[in-house]
Amino acid sequence: QVQLVESGGGLVQTGGSLRLSCAASGIIFSINTMGWYRQAPGKQRELVALISSRGSPNYADSVKGRFTISRDNAKNTVYLQMNSLKPEDTAVYYCNANRNLFNAWGQGTQVTVSS
Repeated sequence: QVQLVESGGGLVQTGGSLRLSCAASGIIFSINTMGWYRQAPGKQRELVALISSRGSPNYADSVKGRFTISRDNAKNTVYLQMNSLKPEDTAVYYCNANRNLFNAWGQGTQVTVSS
């Protein structure tokens, strides 16, 4: 059974930092592209960052220079370090695993940035 379990969300003030984690089980973690997406109230889910199976990252323009995605294949875990947080970063953040036709989502973790 595939499981992606996010943690690390919470309430933080503008300019603060949070580190999200996503622990995966039931998949061959190392061969999957892992990603973080977010969905704010009333908006569509959007890509935040991706990291390939080889560790190459890609970021949405809105988070470049502030967020860092990383992965630890030994721990089957992907991370999202979020610095210089802004109120517009407030959303539910979802972990995603993807390879070819396989696609799986976590349950999400709430990030709220107060102004």
